[in-house]
Amino acid sequence: KTCAGVDIVLHQAALRSVPRSVDDPVPSNDVNVAGTLNLLMAAAKGGVKRLVYASSSSAYGDTKALPKKEDQRPQPVSPYAVSKLAAEYYCQVFYKIYGLETVSLRYFNVFGPRQDPQSKYAAVVPNFISAILRNCPPEVHGDGRQSRDFTYIDNVVQANLKAAVAPGVGGAVFNIACQEQHTILEIAETIMEITGRDIRPDFTATRKGDVLHTLADISQAKNKLGYKPETGLKEGLEKTVAWFHSEEGSYEKKSD
Repeated sequence: KTCAGVDIVLHQAALRSVPRSVDDPVPSNDVNVAGTLNLLMAAAKGGVKRLVYASSSSAYGDTKALPKKEDQRPQPVSPYAVSKLAAEYYCQVFYKIYGLETVSLRYFNVFGPRQDPQSKYAAVVPNFISAILRNCPPEVHGDGRQSRDFTYIDNVVQANLKAAVAPGVGGAVFNIACQEQHTILEIAETIMEITGRDIRPDFTATRKGDVLHTLADISQAKNKLGYKPETGLKEGLEKTVAWFHSEEGSYEKKSD
């Protein structure tokens, strides 16, 4: 009923988090694979013209080649990555067999306002901001030298809107990122610079299923979608910290 009469579906729903999937793989499969299949079937039956699917850079796995290009062979190393890749394949099959136009966007470490820092599966940026604003050590897994292509949410929104209407991209997969590489320690240092804090991180064990380095080649998204990242890392972190300042005043209180 929801898909009836709808032209475009932007499918963002998922049970996210690599560590969560390592702890319990079945829910990740049920939500990310079976859930996407349910939506694809409803979209095809409802006459949807295009479905844009939120995939993940985790599909690449821990391959050594950088930057990551869409034609590289995926080598997922976590149940979460497997689930996102399997749903990608379902999207391609529905385009080839049922004629439902699908576009899969492989997000690279999205961050921004409204991310929940409270869960033990929280993403690194809200986790760091929450800890630092409370004058607590940010928790760094491993040595902190692992690097990511961090992508502010406004860039991802732009990519979705362009992917919804770009011609001739049915069944395609695109990297959505900034084509910049930043270490986890660099993220912590930048947040401390923005907040005026100086707190030594708490180093903990490396997490299972984590990859060491990610960096996207975004040339395909630029050429075929017209995508162009407009918000860089520092500006994005400043906006995110500002939101935490305004919405979470309790973080300002020093921890005991």
